[in-house]
Amino acid sequence: MWYKVDFNNLAVLLLPTRNRRPKMIAYVKTLVAGINDLYDEFIKRRDEDLFKLNHNGQVCYMRGALNDKFDMDLRRIEILDGNHFVANYIYTPVEEKPKYLGTMFLYSKKDYEDTRVDFIVRVPAKIYKIRKHELHNWINYLKKGVKKYKIETF
Repeated sequence: MWYKVDFNNLAVLLLPTRNRRPKMIAYVKTLVAGINDLYDEFIKRRDEDLFKLNHNGQVCYMRGALNDKFDMDLRRIEILDGNHFVANYIYTPVEEKPKYLGTMFLYSKKDYEDTRVDFIVRVPAKIYKIRKHELHNWINYLKKGVKKYKIETF
Protein backbone atom coordinates (compact mmCIF):
# COMPACT_ATOMS: atom_id res chain seq x y z
CA MET A 1 0.00 0.00 0.00
CA TRP A 2 1.01 3.57 -0.49
CA TYR A 3 1.23 4.28 3.26
CA LYS A 4 3.63 1.43 4.08
CA VAL A 5 7.03 3.06 4.04
CA ASP A 6 10.25 1.97 5.71
CA PHE A 7 11.83 5.36 6.36
CA ASN A 8 15.09 3.91 7.69
CA ASN A 9 15.61 1.90 4.51
CA LEU A 10 14.52 4.83 2.33
CA ALA A 11 16.99 7.19 4.02
CA VAL A 12 19.84 4.70 3.47
CA LEU A 13 18.86 4.19 -0.17
CA LEU A 14 18.85 7.95 -0.78
CA LEU A 15 22.43 8.27 0.46
CA PRO A 16 25.08 8.27 -2.23
CA THR A 17 26.81 4.89 -2.36
CA ARG A 18 30.17 6.31 -1.30
CA ASN A 19 28.61 7.65 1.95
CA ARG A 20 26.96 4.37 3.00
CA ARG A 21 29.24 3.65 5.91
CA PRO A 22 28.04 2.39 9.33
CA LYS A 23 28.51 5.76 11.09
CA MET A 24 26.75 7.70 8.34
CA ILE A 25 23.89 5.18 8.24
CA ALA A 26 23.49 5.45 12.04
CA TYR A 27 23.50 9.27 11.79
CA VAL A 28 20.84 9.28 9.05
CA LYS A 29 18.69 6.84 11.03
CA THR A 30 18.78 9.19 14.04
CA LEU A 31 17.65 12.03 11.78
CA VAL A 32 14.73 9.94 10.54
CA ALA A 33 13.70 8.76 14.06
CA GLY A 34 11.15 11.58 14.49
CA ILE A 35 9.46 10.70 11.21
CA ASN A 36 9.37 7.04 12.28
CA ASP A 37 7.59 8.01 15.52
CA LEU A 38 4.98 10.00 13.59
CA TYR A 39 4.56 7.12 11.17
CA ASP A 40 4.02 4.66 14.03
CA GLU A 41 1.35 6.94 15.51
CA PHE A 42 -0.31 7.19 12.09
CA ILE A 43 -0.42 3.39 11.69
CA LYS A 44 -1.78 2.92 15.22
CA ARG A 45 -4.50 5.54 14.68
CA ARG A 46 -5.36 4.07 11.28
CA ASP A 47 -5.86 0.61 12.80
CA GLU A 48 -8.10 2.07 15.54
CA ASP A 49 -10.18 3.95 12.96
CA LEU A 50 -10.56 0.85 10.79
CA PHE A 51 -11.65 -1.11 13.86
CA LYS A 52 -14.29 1.52 14.63
CA LEU A 53 -15.50 1.60 11.03
CA ASN A 54 -15.86 -2.18 10.87
CA HIS A 55 -18.16 -2.32 13.92
CA ASN A 56 -21.53 -0.72 14.44
CA GLY A 57 -24.41 -0.85 16.90
CA GLN A 58 -25.93 -4.12 15.71
CA VAL A 59 -25.90 -6.65 18.51
CA CYS A 60 -23.67 -9.19 16.74
CA TYR A 61 -21.08 -6.56 15.76
CA MET A 62 -21.25 -4.84 19.12
CA ARG A 63 -20.71 -8.10 21.00
CA GLY A 64 -17.77 -8.89 18.71
CA ALA A 65 -16.26 -5.44 19.15
CA LEU A 66 -16.53 -5.55 22.94
CA ASN A 67 -15.07 -9.05 23.06
CA ASP A 68 -12.24 -8.06 20.69
CA LYS A 69 -11.44 -5.02 22.78
CA PHE A 70 -11.87 -6.31 26.34
CA ASP A 71 -11.96 -10.15 26.44
CA MET A 72 -10.05 -11.41 23.42
CA ASP A 73 -9.23 -14.91 24.71
CA LEU A 74 -12.38 -16.13 26.46
CA ARG A 75 -15.01 -13.91 24.73
CA ARG A 76 -17.41 -13.91 27.69
CA ILE A 77 -19.14 -10.56 27.11
CA GLU A 78 -22.81 -10.99 26.17
CA ILE A 79 -25.57 -8.62 25.13
CA LEU A 80 -29.10 -9.43 26.25
CA ASP A 81 -32.48 -7.84 25.68
CA GLY A 82 -33.62 -5.40 28.34
CA ASN A 83 -36.17 -6.34 30.96
CA HIS A 84 -39.64 -4.82 30.86
CA PHE A 85 -41.83 -5.98 33.69
CA VAL A 86 -45.33 -4.73 34.47
CA ALA A 87 -45.36 -2.77 37.71
CA ASN A 88 -47.52 -4.06 40.57
CA TYR A 89 -48.80 -1.32 42.84
CA ILE A 90 -49.64 -1.51 46.51
CA TYR A 91 -52.79 0.47 47.27
CA THR A 92 -53.63 2.40 50.41
CA PRO A 93 -56.80 1.58 52.42
CA VAL A 94 -58.41 4.83 51.25
CA GLU A 95 -58.31 3.70 47.61
CA GLU A 96 -60.41 0.62 48.51
CA LYS A 97 -58.55 -1.75 46.23
CA PRO A 98 -57.98 -5.45 46.99
CA LYS A 99 -55.22 -6.09 49.48
CA TYR A 100 -54.10 -9.52 48.28
CA LEU A 101 -50.88 -9.04 46.36
CA GLY A 102 -50.11 -12.59 45.34
CA THR A 103 -46.56 -13.62 44.61
CA MET A 104 -44.43 -10.58 43.81
CA PHE A 105 -40.85 -10.28 42.77
CA LEU A 106 -38.93 -7.09 43.35
CA TYR A 107 -36.91 -5.66 40.49
CA SER A 108 -34.70 -2.63 40.21
CA LYS A 109 -36.26 0.65 39.15
CA LYS A 110 -34.80 0.42 35.64
CA ASP A 111 -36.43 -2.94 34.92
CA TYR A 112 -40.02 -1.74 34.59
CA GLU A 113 -41.75 -0.88 31.31
CA ASP A 114 -41.86 2.89 31.60
CA THR A 115 -38.20 3.25 32.63
CA ARG A 116 -36.83 0.13 30.98
CA VAL A 117 -33.37 -0.35 29.60
CA ASP A 118 -33.00 -1.25 25.94
CA PHE A 119 -30.28 -3.85 26.43
CA ILE A 120 -28.13 -5.43 29.12
CA VAL A 121 -24.39 -6.01 28.74
CA ARG A 122 -23.06 -8.92 30.81
CA VAL A 123 -19.38 -8.43 31.60
CA PRO A 124 -17.01 -10.40 33.84
CA ALA A 125 -16.48 -8.55 37.13
CA LYS A 126 -12.71 -8.50 36.74
CA ILE A 127 -12.89 -6.72 33.37
CA TYR A 128 -15.55 -4.29 34.59
CA LYS A 129 -13.52 -3.41 37.67
CA ILE A 130 -10.37 -2.61 35.71
CA ARG A 131 -11.76 -1.01 32.52
CA LYS A 132 -15.13 0.41 33.58
CA HIS A 133 -14.87 3.83 31.95
CA GLU A 134 -13.42 2.51 28.70
CA LEU A 135 -16.28 -0.02 28.48
CA HIS A 136 -18.89 2.72 28.95
CA ASN A 137 -17.19 4.85 26.28
CA TRP A 138 -17.22 1.99 23.76
CA ILE A 139 -20.87 1.18 24.38
CA ASN A 140 -21.79 4.86 24.02
CA TYR A 141 -19.79 5.05 20.79
CA LEU A 142 -21.36 1.94 19.27
CA LYS A 143 -24.93 2.76 20.37
CA LYS A 144 -25.08 6.48 19.73
CA GLY A 145 -28.86 6.88 19.69
CA VAL A 146 -29.70 4.49 22.52
CA LYS A 147 -28.39 5.48 25.91
CA LYS A 148 -30.53 3.24 28.13
CA TYR A 149 -28.47 0.20 28.97
CA LYS A 150 -27.37 -1.61 32.07
CA ILE A 151 -24.12 -3.42 32.75
CA GLU A 152 -24.33 -6.59 34.82
CA THR A 153 -21.27 -8.34 36.15
CA PHE A 154 -20.85 -12.04 36.80
